[in-house]
Amino acid sequence: MGKTRLEAFSDGVLAIIITIMVLELKVPHGETLSVLKPMIPALLSYVLSFVYVGIYWNNHHHLLHTATHVSGQVLWSNLHLLFWLSLLPIATGWMGENHFASVPTAFYGVILLMAATAYFILQHAIIATEGRDSLLKKAVGKDLKGKASMVLYAIGIALSVWHPGAAQAVYAGVAILWIIPDQRIERMLRKSEA
Repeated sequence: MGKTRLEAFSDGVLAIIITIMVLELKVPHGETLSVLKPMIPALLSYVLSFVYVGIYWNNHHHLLHTATHVSGQVLWSNLHLLFWLSLLPIATGWMGENHFASVPTAFYGVILLMAATAYFILQHAIIATEGRDSLLKKAVGKDLKGKASMVLYAIGIALSVWHPGAAQAVYAGVAILWIIPDQRIERMLRKSEA
C-alpha cells in the first residue's frame, strides 16, 4: 500500500488537534494587558502543547519519508499514535485551567508518555514492514533518544505529585530535546540519496 493517504489523514488530524487547542483559549474581556494575567497558565499550556504537536508532525514526516509502503500494522500503529495525540487538547485545557495543579500535570505527562510509546511502536511497525535493513532501522539504531524521553516522562509524572513545576520543566526539557527534527533520519536520507 502507498503511504499518501496515511500522511494526509495524519496531517489532517494534527491540524484539528491544534485547532481544538486554540479554540479552548478564551478571549480576554478588557483592553489592558492586566486582563491577560489570569490567562498565563492556559497560554503556557497551549504553547507547550503546540510545540509538542509540531514536534510530532515534523518527526512523523521524517519517519514516513523513510517508508516505501505501509502495512495494516503501520496503519493501526499510526492510528494508535493519533489517538494519544488527540487527547492533548483535554490535557492541555485541564492543566492550564487549574494552574498546573498536580493531578492535571500528571495526566498531561501520561498523555505524553503514551504518545511517545505509540510513536516507538509506529517506528517498529515501519521497520517490521520495511525489513531489518530498512533505512529507518539504520537511522534510529537503538533509539536511545526515544527511550530516554519515555523515562523522562515517567520521572515527570512522578515529580508532579510533589512538585508540578519540576514536572513541567521535565516536559519542556524533553520538548527541547526533540525540537529539531530527527537528525538521524535526515542524515540517513541524505546518504541514501547520494
